[in-house]
Amino acid sequence: MSKTDSPSRPCPVCAGTQSVPWARKGGLSLVRCGACGLVFASPLPGAFGSGEYYEAAGAAFYLSADKLAGDHSPVRYERELKLFRSLCPGGRVLDVGCGTGGFLHQLRTRFPGAYDVLGTDIAGPALEHAEGLGVPVHRGPFLDSDLPADSFDAITFWAVLEHLPEPGGFLRQAARLLKPGGVLVALVPNFDSLAVRLLGVRYRYVLPQHLNYFTARTLARCVAGTPDFEVTGCRWTHFNPVVLWQDWRRDGAEVSDAERAQLLARTTALKQGRANGLLKAAYGAVEWTLGRLHLADNVVVVARRM
Repeated sequence: MSKTDSPSRPCPVCAGTQSVPWARKGGLSLVRCGACGLVFASPLPGAFGSGEYYEAAGAAFYLSADKLAGDHSPVRYERELKLFRSLCPGGRVLDVGCGTGGFLHQLRTRFPGAYDVLGTDIAGPALEHAEGLGVPVHRGPFLDSDLPADSFDAITFWAVLEHLPEPGGFLRQAARLLKPGGVLVALVPNFDSLAVRLLGVRYRYVLPQHLNYFTARTLARCVAGTPDFEVTGCRWTHFNPVVLWQDWRRDGAEVSDAERAQLLARTTALKQGRANGLLKAAYGAVEWTLGRLHLADNVVVVARRM
């Protein structure tokens, strides 16, 4: 254990303490809960467990030209917007872990006047970028937020819960802030995905920033275990064959933040290209099939506040 690591932690889903070693990758130690099956990091890896990374070293990644171009491309949130629009056609929306404001900016741009939006995060430089786009933000730790109760029609966690030492605390805070009948949407990497099944710890998204490795079952259990939440559905979405191919060839070698940002920019350019109709159709068919088989890269759990 390094000097910055914390002691072993209980399961963040069921609070179980009978976890067994699952795998190691570099300095990251993963265990599997003997009660609910969640794979998670224990001990917490230094600055990633405390959140310091996102305020300091992580800023260079999240504000890089390639990352910003990908996050703010019109095609970046196509799936998320389609799903969200079907669940919440209008109202007040809070995006937790909003980063540079990509989702909320797209939501307001595509559906002007339909939504009153607010983003929250701890990463100051990213929030400054969001504000520069006109996205209202709330700074500071979400668990300490003094936002009024029962004030939002929908709350989103886009690829956030996997980063949190205490995802249950964030969900309880979300339940407090949602109006009765309000919608929670939580997307995380799918630890039952085809990529994970083929690559295991060689997968680039097994990395110190990710503290929890959810499947649909463990994520639904985490949300359903929060008072006042009723899980209403699960969806499986996204597939990146380039990541699968690259990680297979690299045999688990570390992928830098710069390389991840460059790949995002390249795949975004492919999605926007007009001359790729046949390729897009084939890709869409593969992604749809993997989604139906629950093998897509991400899983989304939807819940209502009772």
